[in-house]
Amino acid sequence: MAFTEADRQRIANCLARTPGAWEEFVDRYLGLLVHVIQHTAHAHSVNVSQADVEDLCSEIFVTLLSNNFAVLRHFKGNAALGTYLAVIARRIAVHGLAQRRKAQAMGHVTATPSALDSVGATSTATQRMEDLEDVRHLLNQLPASEAAVVKAYHLDGKSYREISQSLNIPENSIGPTLTRARERMRQMRTATT
Repeated sequence: MAFTEADRQRIANCLARTPGAWEEFVDRYLGLLVHVIQHTAHAHSVNVSQADVEDLCSEIFVTLLSNNFAVLRHFKGNAALGTYLAVIARRIAVHGLAQRRKAQAMGHVTATPSALDSVGATSTATQRMEDLEDVRHLLNQLPASEAAVVKAYHLDGKSYREISQSLNIPENSIGPTLTRARERMRQMRTATT
């Protein structure tokens, strides 16, 4: 399917901040994004709740809005807009699902706020603070260069490109650095338990 005049107009209206343009854009593509998230989760054997799907949709829309619609500005029209958005949604979903899977593997169970009572919310907040302290302690045990990459990726949520630019390191070195650092952190965590 090709890039249509209707899609071109939707992008132009969003970029021009025409009243109601963003709402129309969301209405038009929300179903596609939900489908991509659910399909990606199924393909990666990850169970997602409705809250997870909503969170991932929010992440996708925030990405589309960030830097004054930079993602939409970079769209060249070489394919259908839906195809372009599906690729972006899949990348964000894969990243988000990987983070959820890691959290589950480490024993951190996420729950929706509606499922928490005030006592549960307090204990969850306390656990998060303890986990954060644990992560900071583990980061302090890593070489400074690895710790900076881990912090930028896992705590600050930066992309490989952003890390590469901010730390002035090759983008293709970030994945291997994260893998080494995770293994060291896993070994350190095992040694302390």
